[in-house]
Amino acid sequence: MRASANRLALWLLMAPFLLWILLLVLLPHLDMLRVSFQVRESWDSLAWGLTQYQNFFEESYYWRTFVRTGVMSLFTTALTLLIAFPIAWYIARLASGRAKGLLFLACLVPFWASELVRTYGWMILLRESGLFSTTLQALGLVDGPVEMLYNDVAVIIGLVYNGLLFMLVPLVTTLDGLDENLVEAGYDLGGGHWTVLREVVIPWAMPGIVSGCIVVFMLTLGSYLTPILMGGKDSAWFTEQIFTQFITRFNWEQGAALGVLLLLLSSLIVWAGLRVTGQSLRKVMG
Repeated sequence: MRASANRLALWLLMAPFLLWILLLVLLPHLDMLRVSFQVRESWDSLAWGLTQYQNFFEESYYWRTFVRTGVMSLFTTALTLLIAFPIAWYIARLASGRAKGLLFLACLVPFWASELVRTYGWMILLRESGLFSTTLQALGLVDGPVEMLYNDVAVIIGLVYNGLLFMLVPLVTTLDGLDENLVEAGYDLGGGHWTVLREVVIPWAMPGIVSGCIVVFMLTLGSYLTPILMGGKDSAWFTEQIFTQFITRFNWEQGAALGVLLLLLSSLIVWAGLRVTGQSLRKVMG
């Protein structure tokens, strides 16, 4: 009787999460997959086929933007990790007491504003009349206003900034549990800083590294506002192509096909990352 009651209580607790997964994740993706195979012959006639996927491979602009988005997302994720790791190490291992809380709060405060507000903040800083351009002119390093917006560098800056917290949280959590005796043992056995980092710290932090990389990569790959607002005409992002098909051209079949391809790309890269690092999804998400 007690076991049945506990099982019922567990299902009741899990019900909101399962409904959210079913209604807002699984069913919409299945319907998007179905729509991607539709071929609209006329306004009231539909057929089935691979026309939308053929269009993707035949139109170079689609697949070039697709590959470009994947490569830049990987680069942004790696750069975010390189920036976040020393910050996470300082917060988790060197800071203590109130300082640790204040440092973590300082990383959290910018995310009290929405992504749109944060992106506009960077646009104000990077524009011709912004702080950076004005400072360079005041120091005599440039002769006139410098436009730092509307290029790939600006897009990467915005994406790294928006993904930094999602890399920091799992890293701080993982590094905080590292036994100091393991680090000291590494030094006692003759290891230098880089050896201890490579042989002790990184293996211990690997679940947090992989977890943060997965979240940042997913957010970056599916980002829309930052690439559109901070990128130029040559900084095309694949989500812009999906938006154009759904909203501008009202071509839901092609937009659904592009969405499915983006989902396949993200899933493939996450799977490859787990295989390369020897991690399991359950361990990483735990």
